[in-house]
Amino acid sequence: GWQVLTKSGGLSYILPCNRLPVQLMSQVRVYTSNGQKKDLGSEDTNGSARGETLHKAETGRQDTTNAGQKQSLPKQPIQVKVKAVLKKREYGPKYTQNNFITGVRAINEFCLKSSDLDQLRKIKRRSPHDDTETFTVYLRSDVEAKSLEVWGSPEALARERKRRKEAEIKYRENLFRNQRLLWEYKEFFGNTKPRSSTAAMFFKGPGKVVMVAICINGLNFFFKLLAWVYTGSASMFSEAIHSLADTCNQALLALGISQSARTPDPSHPYGFTNMRYIASLISGVGIFMMGAGLSWYHGIMGLLHPHPVESLLWAYCILAGSLVSEGATLLVAINEIRRSARAKGLSFYQYVVQSRDPSTNVVLLEDAAAVLSVAVAATCMGLTSLTGNPYYDSVGSLGVGTLLGTVSAFLIYTNTEALLGRSIEPEQLQRLTELLESDPVVRAIHDVKATDMGMSKVRFKAEVDFDGRVVTRSYLEKQDIEQLLQEIQQVKTLEELEAFMLKHGENIIDTLGAEVDRLEKDLKQRNPDVRHVDLEIL
Repeated sequence: GWQVLTKSGGLSYILPCNRLPVQLMSQVRVYTSNGQKKDLGSEDTNGSARGETLHKAETGRQDTTNAGQKQSLPKQPIQVKVKAVLKKREYGPKYTQNNFITGVRAINEFCLKSSDLDQLRKIKRRSPHDDTETFTVYLRSDVEAKSLEVWGSPEALARERKRRKEAEIKYRENLFRNQRLLWEYKEFFGNTKPRSSTAAMFFKGPGKVVMVAICINGLNFFFKLLAWVYTGSASMFSEAIHSLADTCNQALLALGISQSARTPDPSHPYGFTNMRYIASLISGVGIFMMGAGLSWYHGIMGLLHPHPVESLLWAYCILAGSLVSEGATLLVAINEIRRSARAKGLSFYQYVVQSRDPSTNVVLLEDAAAVLSVAVAATCMGLTSLTGNPYYDSVGSLGVGTLLGTVSAFLIYTNTEALLGRSIEPEQLQRLTELLESDPVVRAIHDVKATDMGMSKVRFKAEVDFDGRVVTRSYLEKQDIEQLLQEIQQVKTLEELEAFMLKHGENIIDTLGAEVDRLEKDLKQRNPDVRHVDLEIL
């Protein structure tokens, strides 16, 4: 047990009393980190009389008790274990000069020529692009030194940057002016440029449906307008306004289709596919304002101020022709949606509700509303001709307006949801999650988000917890183990250990980046709808 308490120079020792010889030192030496030693026994040269007396008494008592054992106790050397700690490095601005920079940035930011870069050290790094495996980069410090060599001083480099910036602004102004002159030249002499790929979009798929609808609705508006002028029917006026609204809205859809085909630029890196949804949203608002609003207004005015309707024979003939033409356009839209829904593995209803193709949806709903409104108008006009009561005709106008309002509300809702960035279907999100979690390199995934960007384009984002052991094994499988063992055996100092760890640590980070690229590529290959993948490392 711990029984004997001995004090020496202010230090307390608790010694086991199990018949073991005990040797006390009158002085304790402590070595500090700077190599100097302190003598705790003589720390206070004068010392207190009480402490000195106590020390002598305890020493004498101990000497009396263990007089015979002191001589037999060998003096053991004091062993001090020193923990080797790598000095913490202070990373200043100069350390970032070891960063890499691409050739394009070196030429643009430091005003160099491609021939100037030929003399610099070239480093092959893993490419962030899918079409290339590696690409060449340069050390930023080398590029900065070369720029100073070429331009002489930082002030001269700054002046050259300013001059190039002004030249770029002037070039853009001249480019805009030349484009304006070219447009005026084409307007005056005619455009003989071959048909572009954008124009080819209107001969297949949704573009074809929209163009057919524009032509048919334009003709229907013309003939319905003539019938309204001849008969004065409120229902016929509503039908004419309906056809005009359809024609204008479908022309707007055609503009949205052409704009959505534009290639992405630095200002819009994800492209212009949402232009179709924007055009469809404006089209829905247009249907509500022009179609439903005017129909309700004309129907209410007919109820407040009824007037007799003239001969409806020509109106019936024009309505019959409109029914056939609108029905033909409706069949074209139905066939296109069925084909697209079958390709996506969706039902007809799911494809329409999810607004997968907003342009075709607008044509489908507008033509369906047109067919129903023709039936409503014909029924109310028939009741008016049979009874001679003009109120039936006004009620038909209100019915057409209500139908158009319902269609416009549906279009506004579905396109607004698409523009807000809704999530994909839970089943599809589950498949993407399981694909990631089944990979050995992934330990867990968190904060998964998959957004439908429109037109069957999905953006997938997740935070991934990678298994460092699997990543390290993947790196070791590509290394020469015998050579790696020799490098480990040659490590003798802290500097050599630091160099070894820095070399292989950077390579392991590159291996982790390659694993991220592999996962992104697998997601895109197995799910063609996934166009953009953002995997964040936890």
